[in-house]
Amino acid sequence: MLDAILWGLVQGLTEFLPISSSGHLVVVPEFFGREAPDLTTSVILHAGTLLAVVVYFWKDLRMLLRVDLPEPRRLVLLLAAASLPVAILGLAFEDWFDQAFGKPRWVGVALIATGVILLLSMRFRGGTREFENSTLSDAMLVGTAQAFALIPGISRSGSTITMGLFRGFSDIDALRFSFLLGVPAIAGATVNQLVKTSFNLTTENLIGFVVAAISGYAAIALLVRALTRFGLGPFAAYCFVLGAATLIWL
Repeated sequence: MLDAILWGLVQGLTEFLPISSSGHLVVVPEFFGREAPDLTTSVILHAGTLLAVVVYFWKDLRMLLRVDLPEPRRLVLLLAAASLPVAILGLAFEDWFDQAFGKPRWVGVALIATGVILLLSMRFRGGTREFENSTLSDAMLVGTAQAFALIPGISRSGSTITMGLFRGFSDIDALRFSFLLGVPAIAGATVNQLVKTSFNLTTENLIGFVVAAISGYAAIALLVRALTRFGLGPFAAYCFVLGAATLIWL
């Protein structure tokens, strides 16, 4: 029961806050002396965070579903194009990334790199562009930034939001771009893991799903408020501290 709550919180909070969920799934078991969640549990936790982002951004997603209209259709095609880098690299090299960079010390280095990325985001704030005005160049650059998050310890949301700010988007629209792009990414990861395991829903897994969904929704709301008030600097400090602690003690 406690493990289900722990992993639900870890997945829900770190999937959306710019501190790397994959990195935490490597270092948290090491720090607490616990077994990492198995594949079935991971699938269910990802499903919980997918539900959180769909509910939070339902208004945007409902607009994108109007593919009979030119503008939503254009944005859907741009999100599809932005999803290509991570889809191609993920299918081809996912196991290699996990084996090559999934060790605690490598994750510590990657967390520090995430801290640097988040600090860079502070220099790019102040744009005014909206997600609806995104171009193919925006999509490919943000999608490439997302692909780097295949390395455990590199934050997907942090990388993509920073790239969005670099491209001149406002804080909120950089975040919208990041999280709408995250829907197919999280859904793809869930399906990819689902085909590798025999699905068996237990009470503990159901608890983990609920905790991941609720904490994921809260994490998105927290990030929206933090980004508009003071940027991603505090999350950079967290990544530096956790990365350094990982290098020192693990």
